[in-house]
Amino acid sequence: MQRADLADLSVFAAIARHGSFRRAALDLGVSTSALSHALRGLETRMGVRLLHRTTRSVAPTEAGAALLARIGPALDEIAEAVGAAGAFRETLGGALRINAPRSACRLVLMPLVARFLARHPGVRVEVVADDALTDMVAGGFDAGIRFGEHLADDMIAVPLGGPQRFALVGAPAYLAGRAAPTNPADLAGHLCIRQRFPGGAIYRWELGKDGRDVTVSVDGPLIVNDQEMIVQAALAGLGLGLVFEDGVADHLASGRLLRLMPDWCPTFPGLFLYHAGRRQIPPPLKAFIDLVRRPRTEPTATP
Repeated sequence: MQRADLADLSVFAAIARHGSFRRAALDLGVSTSALSHALRGLETRMGVRLLHRTTRSVAPTEAGAALLARIGPALDEIAEAVGAAGAFRETLGGALRINAPRSACRLVLMPLVARFLARHPGVRVEVVADDALTDMVAGGFDAGIRFGEHLADDMIAVPLGGPQRFALVGAPAYLAGRAAPTNPADLAGHLCIRQRFPGGAIYRWELGKDGRDVTVSVDGPLIVNDQEMIVQAALAGLGLGLVFEDGVADHLASGRLLRLMPDWCPTFPGLFLYHAGRRQIPPPLKAFIDLVRRPRTEPTATP
């Protein structure tokens, strides 16, 4: 075989593993037409069809499955060896794409990105703020951030930021002349700022006390799709809001917002950085995971 065949074998393996030309192209950073051309050339030289492909699916033929079983581990070893050799470079390079909810970007991700870029200025980081449950692999992302209950079983998850807790808050101006709620039933007598998820559903407030969990369908004249807008609406006295406590800590400390029913707001598993379970993790992602796992000892810096 010619030396170029190693690259074509890597193309074949990527398409077969992803089951999609588009996903493989995103993973390899090339066009789908380039992958199609490389695969056709490989099949022509080998004289055998390696992949069944239709407009909806891609799957290995019997010959392709046998080839993948033999070359897959070898390609992984080669990639691992190349990655290990690259670790000797003084400057880490490449790209890192992360998908995360907007609230996670504000609360935990962007401070981490600032520290990461201060350490590795040669890496290009792209952050896409998206509250929908995006398919990370199909979207071409290296990693994503989600709450634990939204993680797929086949993903590798790294805890990010510890447990979270909601805070039910209202402005002094709103509460003036109103009885503060002390239990979920009292919320029926209050204006509440509601949140709509990307899928269209209105969030039902999740509260709990002494092992008893309840969900409450609150009512109010304002519906938004972002936690920061809930905070701003609460500050303006438009009603009560249920938000992440880290996002309103300063407002609570200053008295601009008052905390209500704290005994009904228990902690819950927080955010996780997750990624596909590949043997060879791209160096920029590996470095970012190392930063997440490492206790913070250095001050936040900006590149």
